[in-house]
Amino acid sequence: MAQSVGIKDVARAAGVSVGTVSNVINRPDTVATETRARVLSAIDRLGYVRSESARQLRAGRSRIMGLLVLDMGNPFFVDVARGAERAAREAGLGVMVCNSAQNPGEEAEYLSLFAEQRVRGVLLTPADATGRNIESFRRHGIPFVLVDRVAEGTTECSVSVDDVAGGALAVRHLVDAGHRSLAYVSGPPGLNQVRDRRTGALNALAEAGLGPQCLRELPTERLDVAAGRDAGARLLGLADRPTAVFCANDLLALGVLQAMYAAGVKVPDDLAIVGYDDIEFAAAAAVPLTSVRQPAVTMGALAAELLLEETEAEGASRGHDHRRVVLQPELVVRRSSLSAR
Repeated sequence: MAQSVGIKDVARAAGVSVGTVSNVINRPDTVATETRARVLSAIDRLGYVRSESARQLRAGRSRIMGLLVLDMGNPFFVDVARGAERAAREAGLGVMVCNSAQNPGEEAEYLSLFAEQRVRGVLLTPADATGRNIESFRRHGIPFVLVDRVAEGTTECSVSVDDVAGGALAVRHLVDAGHRSLAYVSGPPGLNQVRDRRTGALNALAEAGLGPQCLRELPTERLDVAAGRDAGARLLGLADRPTAVFCANDLLALGVLQAMYAAGVKVPDDLAIVGYDDIEFAAAAAVPLTSVRQPAVTMGALAAELLLEETEAEGASRGHDHRRVVLQPELVVRRSSLSAR
C-alpha cells in the first residue's frame, strides 16, 4: 500500500521548512514568489493533499455540517437536504447526510459520530420521541437545529411546517367534497408530525359539525410505500369502507393508490385520496395525487442558515437568539380527490 504524503515530505522535496510549506498553503501572500512556486511544484509532483481533519482539530472549527433525517428514501427529505446543502455550500461548508431510518438507536449512533467528528453543527429531524437522544447529544456543546419539528421544551432553533393546519387543509377539502366517512393512514404514532396532522384532521371535522368517529385511524409502522399498500389492504377488508382517505405522507398515499388499483377500486370515484408533502412523484402518479405541500427545500435552507448564524455568533463570542420558524403548508388539488359526491 502506498504511503500518504505528508507536509514534511513536501518541505524536504522543496528544500524549505515545514513552516514555509504551511504558509504557502494557508497564507501564500507571506511567501516569496520563487519559494512559493517551488513548494507548489513539490505539492503537485508528490500529490500532497492537506489533512482537513487535522486542520479542523487545530482550528477547533469544522467545515462540515451534519444532517440527520428520518428517511432518505423519502423524496421530501432529499429536498430538505438539497436546501441545506445549498445554504452550506454558499458559506463554504460541506454537509454530512445521515439516515436514522426512523430508528432511535441508529439516531443515537449517528449523533455520537457527529460528536466524534466535531462537526460545526447538526440539523436534526428526531426519531426518538422521548427526547433522550437530544439530551445526550446536548452535553457535547455542539449547536443543532430541529428540522420538520417544533422545538417544544427546548431552547434550540427549529424550522417546521404547521402540520395541524396541514391536516385541516386535507380533511376540510374532503369534507367540502361531500365525504363523511374518512380514514387516516397515520404512520408511527410516536412521531409529532403524525399526531399534529391527525389533530388538524379532527379540527376540520369539528368545524363541519362532524365527530371524531368519522375519522378511522390506520396506523403503520413506517412511512413508506409498502406500509401504504398494507394499509390499503386493510381498507379493502373493511365492511363499511370509508369513501376518502388522508395519508400522513405521499409515500403512504402512493401505496394506498397501488392497493386500490390492484383491487379494481376506482380512485377517486370509489375512494378519494389525499397525501402530504407533495413530492415530485405525487403529480406523476397514475392518478395524480392531491397533496399538502411542504416547502422542503426552503425548510432545509432556513435551518442551515439558522445553524450558521448560531455558530458564527459563537465564534465571535456574541449572543444568539434562538428562533422557531413555522412555515405554512399549501393544498395542491389533483385528480385523486376530485370525485363528485
